Amino acid sequence: MPNEAFVAIADAAGLTPGRVTVVRHDGRRIALCNVDGDVYAVDDTCSHDDGPLGEGVTDGHAIICPRHGAKFDVRDGSVLQMPACVPIRVYETKVDNGKVWIKA
Repeated sequence: MPNEAFVAIADAAGLTPGRVTVVRHDGRRIALCNVDGDVYAVDDTCSHDDGPLGEGVTDGHAIICPRHGAKFDVRDGSVLQMPACVPIRVYETKVDNGKVWIKA
């Protein structure tokens, strides 16, 4: 998309390390993952059965779907564990002036 721009979607202070926080932006649910102070953003939808990834847990740089245990890398969306076979969408993310920004 040629008109992609960063948009603020959350306060960085509200993101607890090791936890997932779900926010809404432009009709989409986005799961924000704080991994050792670095923030990653992925679609809140498992590619296996559309499960809510934001209700799952993180394990290092992985997010685990609560429905069937599919695991994805929050850095690039790649599948780390079946039953998922298709990667999930990730968003370029930055933290600036206390806000989390994603390229949307």
